[in-house]
Amino acid sequence: MGKSFRAAKVYQTAQEYVATSIIPGRKVRTAPAWFNALASIPPAEILTRPYPVQHAPPNPHARKPHHVFRPTQIVYPEDELRRDFFKDHPWELARPKMLLELDGKDARYRDWSTGLQQPGMPLSGECVVQRQLWMMENIPGMTKQAAYDAARKEFYKLRQQEDIERRIAVEEARMTGAYFGKTTIQFGLDIEDREYEAWKRWAATQIAKLDAERNQVHTSVVDVPAEEELAAVGAL
Repeated sequence: MGKSFRAAKVYQTAQEYVATSIIPGRKVRTAPAWFNALASIPPAEILTRPYPVQHAPPNPHARKPHHVFRPTQIVYPEDELRRDFFKDHPWELARPKMLLELDGKDARYRDWSTGLQQPGMPLSGECVVQRQLWMMENIPGMTKQAAYDAARKEFYKLRQQEDIERRIAVEEARMTGAYFGKTTIQFGLDIEDREYEAWKRWAATQIAKLDAERNQVHTSVVDVPAEEELAAVGAL
């Protein structure tokens, strides 16, 4: 199937309309506002997608390139580090993330040689990844696993410090008369208790139905042989 060339012939079509003074949808016989701009900057005539820039070295054993029109997958060294960290710490993904940046160049203002805590950036798994990457690239002889263990040790220490500060702040607030509602864990336990009580009522109803059916079957099975036995005795 061929491709449509109508987009490449927009200027020629408009030029014919202007020459004949018949422009669809226009009562005034003047050229559209984009007519002169289109004459100066015509649309591209290449209808095929160019071969994408390859970010990986070519394979000398490949006879024919495959997926010519598919962009090459770009892989960064941080991708594997993030995958390893969040695989070991899945609950870190549940923490809220800050996506707001000032000028789009916030990463240039970070100095990961000083540690995980950076100004204007909350502690997260990304801090561990960037700190690990910096140690791997700047400390001689530092392996990936050793850098990961060192960064995790700093991360656990800072997380523990945050928990202690948060707990002390809550205790101080309660001493001054502050009142805190139920936590998410307490809400979860309440919902679990409510569902358990509903299940107990449903189970009691089902047990009662099963007992009634069992008694009904037992009565019918016992009564029929008794009537037959009396009939046999009367016949004798």
